[in-house]
Amino acid sequence: MSAQETGLTVIVLAAGGGTRMKSKTMKVLHPIAGRSMIGHVLTAAYAVEPARVVVVVGHQREEVTAHVREGFPDVVLAVQEQQHGTGHAVRVAVEAAGDISGTVLVAYGDTPLLQGDTLRDFAAEHEAAQRAVSILSGIVPDPFGYGRVLRNHEGDVEAIVEEKDATPEQREVAEINSGILAFDAEFLLSALPRIGNDNSKGEFYLTDAIAIAREDGLTVGAHLVADVDQTEGVNDRVQLARMGAELNRRIVEGWMREGVTVMDPATTWIDADVVIGNDATILPGVQLLGATVVGEDAVVGPDSTLKDCEIGVGARVVRTHGELAVIGASANVGPFSYLRPGTTLGVGGKIGGFVETKNATIGDGAKVPHLSYVGDADIGEGTNIGAGTIFANYDGVTKHRTKVGRHARTSSNNTFVAPIQIGDGAATGAGAVVRGDVPPGALAVSSGPQRNIEGWALAKRPGTAQARAAEQALAGGEPGDGDVAES
Repeated sequence: MSAQETGLTVIVLAAGGGTRMKSKTMKVLHPIAGRSMIGHVLTAAYAVEPARVVVVVGHQREEVTAHVREGFPDVVLAVQEQQHGTGHAVRVAVEAAGDISGTVLVAYGDTPLLQGDTLRDFAAEHEAAQRAVSILSGIVPDPFGYGRVLRNHEGDVEAIVEEKDATPEQREVAEINSGILAFDAEFLLSALPRIGNDNSKGEFYLTDAIAIAREDGLTVGAHLVADVDQTEGVNDRVQLARMGAELNRRIVEGWMREGVTVMDPATTWIDADVVIGNDATILPGVQLLGATVVGEDAVVGPDSTLKDCEIGVGARVVRTHGELAVIGASANVGPFSYLRPGTTLGVGGKIGGFVETKNATIGDGAKVPHLSYVGDADIGEGTNIGAGTIFANYDGVTKHRTKVGRHARTSSNNTFVAPIQIGDGAATGAGAVVRGDVPPGALAVSSGPQRNIEGWALAKRPGTAQARAAEQALAGGEPGDGDVAES
């Protein structure tokens, strides 16, 4: 029976301000491994296939709501106008959800390592044991700051006590409440109105529902998770960096176990939504970001950053920065290439050293090998663009396109002043500034015949090493030891 059939509801609490982040950005919106923290939590929540997901928002609700709606349009939003504790937040969520039944999972929007499998196993055990409340707990070496799970001699959970309300003996307990709880919906609905705020902070603690369940003679248990890091929340940027490094370690290790060679995991960063094919090789200093896809047998790196790029089977990308670019199978890019959005390189094509491309389609087998800028262009199959070529696409007001046909051969140090078309099989001369269309098979040249001004160095640079060298050469002599460098 699926979670949807049982009416499972997941509530994600994301109303807190996160003041310790010291940021204009709401805490749960801070990115980690290419997703916001709440994005990771919601991905885990939807992996359980719930009937509904409710997100409780409060601080900066407009930003959080817009972000959540963009990635998860069917989520239910609940507004907690004032933050009076987790019990109050869940009450607001239940009211927004409407008629709920079955199991209710409560999670937090700042736990980016949380996995769907963990929530699924937690919910399954809770339902199998027919408990009123279940706690996702863990054992940590330093439990300071966490609520402690208190058990009786039989091992049943009697209560959770928060750090500020715990006795010295209770603070010695190493089993902590992750904050992630599972409830029988019927019990939760009856318990929420009975939760009080008689504590040091004057808040309504959701964990007080445990004592209420015990008073009602109902079953309370704990699901001990071995990977307790999944439940760790992020409160400041130090924790954000630490959690980011740990999440990246897990992602990189996961891809290695799937058949990807990562030469130096310590300098490799891979976002959560990246996909890598079997037998791909990732060299040191690589960042694969966003929704980048790397094909089988491709080699990326060293020292490359690719965001939202598609790398074809067997392609090679060396010391390259790319964004929203598509690189075809068996193509070669780099070193020191800059692929801006809209770049498409065909099968077996080449974008070489110190080449920048933008909004450009480069056909199968076509090459832009050296020192060029290719903007707003279409380059046909098998064409070779000479070194130092500039596609002059901007007239100061409007961008224009240049179209180069199939199997064209353009020379070095060309400037193509768009909009122009260079036909199939056409060619250009060295140093040409091409301002008009070139017919198929034609050669375009724009410079006049070479003119040599004899004796210029002797006349214009007398007394210099340049003039002396020219004078000696004209006299048929060899360079002498008396040459003096110019100051």
